[in-house]
Amino acid sequence: MIDKERLGSVIKDIEGYARGYGLDFFPVIFEMLDYEEINMVASYGGFPTRYPHWRFGMQYEYMGKSYGYGLHKIYEMVINNNPCYAYLLSANDMVDQKLVISHVYAHCDFFKNNAYFAHTNRKMIDEVANHGMRVQRYMDRHGQDAVEEFVDVCSSIENLIDASALFASGNGRQRSVDDEAEVEVQDVPRLKSKSYMDAFINPPEYIERRRREMEEERKKSERFPARDAKDVMLFLIEHAPLPNWQRDVLSMMREEAYYFAPQAMTKIMNEGWASYWHEKMMTEKVLEPSELIDFADHHSGTLAVHSGQLNPYKLGYELLHDIEHRWNTGRFGKDYEECDDLRAKAEWDTGAGLGREKIFQVRAIYNDMTFIDDFLTEEFCREHRMFTFSLNERTGNYEIDSRNFQAIKEKLLFSLTNMGQPYIYVVDGNFENRGELYLKHRFDGVELRQDYAKATLESLHKIWTRPVHVQTVVDEKTTLLTYDGAHHRERTMGEHNAA
Repeated sequence: MIDKERLGSVIKDIEGYARGYGLDFFPVIFEMLDYEEINMVASYGGFPTRYPHWRFGMQYEYMGKSYGYGLHKIYEMVINNNPCYAYLLSANDMVDQKLVISHVYAHCDFFKNNAYFAHTNRKMIDEVANHGMRVQRYMDRHGQDAVEEFVDVCSSIENLIDASALFASGNGRQRSVDDEAEVEVQDVPRLKSKSYMDAFINPPEYIERRRREMEEERKKSERFPARDAKDVMLFLIEHAPLPNWQRDVLSMMREEAYYFAPQAMTKIMNEGWASYWHEKMMTEKVLEPSELIDFADHHSGTLAVHSGQLNPYKLGYELLHDIEHRWNTGRFGKDYEECDDLRAKAEWDTGAGLGREKIFQVRAIYNDMTFIDDFLTEEFCREHRMFTFSLNERTGNYEIDSRNFQAIKEKLLFSLTNMGQPYIYVVDGNFENRGELYLKHRFDGVELRQDYAKATLESLHKIWTRPVHVQTVVDEKTTLLTYDGAHHRERTMGEHNAA
């Protein structure tokens, strides 16, 4: 059992070390939980006051069994909030607690200072509790089954947001057709006549009828939405025929989706940053000599690479170290890039000493995609023996596909595009003038999974209540997938032009 007084002293010391290294964070509140409590909190995504739903219970059961069989162990959780909340596992020994606390302070620094978190709700603990109470109130009023079923529908489309709108005001709110400038109303053409005959040749009822006809024609020809709606959830909130309680639930789910989006966009950087700093604080400030072996064991476990998986802790940690080394030795800029002497490049060291400054700059303005795009180098891939792999259909085994740098980089970037989710947006909310919803999948070489696409169309239909279509590519042919509330249909539209 950890002595609480001693743990409080350790927390205070590590906070001082973290600030001494230049880390800057909101106040951090640590809570000590046993494994059942921390599994419960984790099943709710770190928010124990979140709205009630069966999937959180299912997640709790999975975590409990996984922990019981020794398949996983939660060491910590930290919540992006002001103040930050961090949960510690009471069963951990002191060296683990020290590592976790150091890790937490680095996460909190990242939350506060990375640009992609700048517009996140820093009072999300309170907001999620409010969501929970509202959903419970709707369950009391409309029945638990009805509300849970609609939450299921919303959960299946919570990835249909516009992550690029994180920098926009209003939590990713896009301009809708209602926000467009009013279209100038055209005058009704009049038949030529003398002024004294105008009332007879162009009677008021004729002018009014023609004005209504022109307005109807204009509405039919006007595109709806005026531009492609990248934020599908917002489009549905604003235009789907939903009762108020469903519109409110969908709005809550969208708000939470935007809150979690930066964490998905910066997973490699965030975990790499926390691992970099917990190692530095532990080895330079925190460790007792007797704790060194245990720390090395647990730290190596954090950075271990497992077959067929990308470890974000490992990749982010190694890239940050590489950046620091390159900027300390001056291995950047025109002179270094244009040097074709391999020995000179291997021994290059201008004594620039800019490494620490550079990694703080990287922490502030990059996400995973730009981080990999700008700093993953051929030398790094070669040093760390990186490669791509694919399934050999003949043998049924995954095998090394390529060690080519460009192939490695492209595959990494592709996996990070739009948080690894298919890019789908609304093209027409009144398709063929029948009030049907037409979406388009931006094809990037990987086809939509048919089972996922059909399930998503069914969820969208429950919200839109009219037939829903999505244009995609199947077997290199442009294809329209349709769900009308009873049947799925697939119609080939023509050969897909990759250009």
